[in-house]
Amino acid sequence: MKPTSPHATGASLKAAWPPVAEPGQPGQYRQAQEESVPTACGESAVVAPTEPGEPSGFDGRPDAPATAGAELLAQLKALIARFVILPSEEALDATTLWVAASHLQPAWQHAPRLAVVGPAKRCGKSRLLDVLTETVHQAVIMVNSTPAAVFRSITEEPPTLIVDEADTIFGTPKMAEKNEEMRGLLNAGHQRDRPVLRVVGNDHKPHAFPTFAMAAIAGIGDLPDTIMDRSIVIRMRRRAEGERVSPYRTKRDQKVLHEIRAKIALWTKLLADQAVHLEPEMPVEDRAADTWEPLVITADLAGGAWPRLARQACARMVASEVVAEEENPSGARILADIRRIFFGRGDVETLSTDDLLFALNGDPEAPWGEWGRGGLTARGLGAMLREFGISSGNVRVGEIQRKGYTRNKFADAWKRYCPAVHPLAAREPSEG
Repeated sequence: MKPTSPHATGASLKAAWPPVAEPGQPGQYRQAQEESVPTACGESAVVAPTEPGEPSGFDGRPDAPATAGAELLAQLKALIARFVILPSEEALDATTLWVAASHLQPAWQHAPRLAVVGPAKRCGKSRLLDVLTETVHQAVIMVNSTPAAVFRSITEEPPTLIVDEADTIFGTPKMAEKNEEMRGLLNAGHQRDRPVLRVVGNDHKPHAFPTFAMAAIAGIGDLPDTIMDRSIVIRMRRRAEGERVSPYRTKRDQKVLHEIRAKIALWTKLLADQAVHLEPEMPVEDRAADTWEPLVITADLAGGAWPRLARQACARMVASEVVAEEENPSGARILADIRRIFFGRGDVETLSTDDLLFALNGDPEAPWGEWGRGGLTARGLGAMLREFGISSGNVRVGEIQRKGYTRNKFADAWKRYCPAVHPLAAREPSEG
């Protein structure tokens, strides 16, 4: 189904939250006008009109011959939209394909995570997990489960892990440290043949337990970076006034969800060998391509509009997460902000550490002034930049030698982690 209003492509995205679809009307979008919407799960903000972006190369892709799977995916999509309002049409398409892909897990090299995150309670995260639980392949619900119990639940025919309230596992540094084994398990399970080794029995023989399994993980706030990097990210938000969904009731609605699950399982059962050998054209690269490949292959197997919709969703949602990552203080945000400071100073060759800290901590829209008790410090800045291979040194500022940073030390990291922020010249030198 072709959308009635175009979206910006990855190159022109301005915010981390995708455009909003009309609830209960797949393929329909709100008027491109300024309107007040709850962008922070209840806090209203004025959003500018959605501007059409340049064609991504996949927007004009012709529809493929449709198989029975195309209609099954359309039915599943309508059922999900009946109970949950997703943040965008792309998010709805991606969730639909993720569910179908869970029934082909033996064919995949990578098991994509579905990160269902929102800024606060009552954004529909748990409701979406309710629907996923009844439609994915062999759901295993993890509630206060130990890592040992989880990896013992994973077999050579992988189940689909359902993890709710992940913020109670990873929500604070102390929680995250306590649950490091769970994070390691979820990271390892993204790729095939990454078992955990444990001793079992009275004779303490080492035994390899498989970890490979798709997982839907929901929580308030972002998940740990290493999990987000292995995920299709669905950024939920609270329903606005006038947005309506059907209430989900297990005894009443479970039957129809189980019926579509059985039909998808039957359809995919005949396609496993074919799926193993497909190498689809992808709109992204590296780990993002690994993560999205099962969804794109599933779309190609279904045919119809799905191959185009899958690639549109992939390109736009990955581009959206690039923006989100640049805004994440624990990620590339520090590099992006330092790039803006150098650019604002006329791309000077050097800046002292004191000058950088003054600019960073003085930015009212940046998090650095509230970093620790007195704002970001020289030691904290150095620790973050060392993650990117950047260190301070003696620099000359005017006639005075001080501790600071040279611009060429940042060039390589800027090109890799925040290429859209005041792009450097093509031959900008970098220092290893």
